[in-house]
Amino acid sequence: MSYEDLVEEDAFLVLMGRPISTASFGRILKREVQGIISVMDTMIYAKKPLNDDVLLMLPGVKIGASDILRLLRKGLTSVIDSDTILHFHHKSFEDYLLSNSFLQALPELSAVQDRGHHEHQLTVLCLKALVSSKLHFNICNLDSSIIRNVDIQPIVKSIIPPLICYSSLFWVDHLIQIPSDKKLIDAVKFVMYEKLLFWLEVMSLTGNVHEAHLILRRAATSQVCLQVISLQHI
Repeated sequence: MSYEDLVEEDAFLVLMGRPISTASFGRILKREVQGIISVMDTMIYAKKPLNDDVLLMLPGVKIGASDILRLLRKGLTSVIDSDTILHFHHKSFEDYLLSNSFLQALPELSAVQDRGHHEHQLTVLCLKALVSSKLHFNICNLDSSIIRNVDIQPIVKSIIPPLICYSSLFWVDHLIQIPSDKKLIDAVKFVMYEKLLFWLEVMSLTGNVHEAHLILRRAATSQVCLQVISLQHI
């Protein structure tokens, strides 16, 4: 393996902030950098922490034998919680990643500050979930007698995938941050025309049906949604 294929440990100590004395990555492959940036930026820009199964769907995270999530947990010991779901517990570290100091220290990793790129990444993640077969009619296989007589929340939590729950709540929040393109238009069109009732069902089952109207109102401000359907009457 050549020197050019490696990022030295000292460089990543700069990336992770020199005050973080517990950072210990060893040698990092250049091909691992995209996955590290994808996860860290998702931790910054996602509306709530996402579990490992979702993070593994991000670009560059699942690359053969490399374990990006384990690497981050080991290297960011002092700035992430020891919970099973990755998230920063020091806001100052997020500020550092988005600061000029970070940009000057490691300009080759400037993509960490490209919010538009990462909002697009999260939008695609959400829309892929919503257009997939995982969002479907009667998603929890409930009948009317169960709905009337049983607390369905344990059933809902055990059956509806976390990414479907996240995407149902936040797809528009990410969408309104980015410009339009054909793939996004096609995906939103499919959601609005083919999956809308299934989306509303998830919102109802998760106790968020009151948010649905507000989400569609926000969608009316998106360049993408305005090219799909007129939402001004909502």
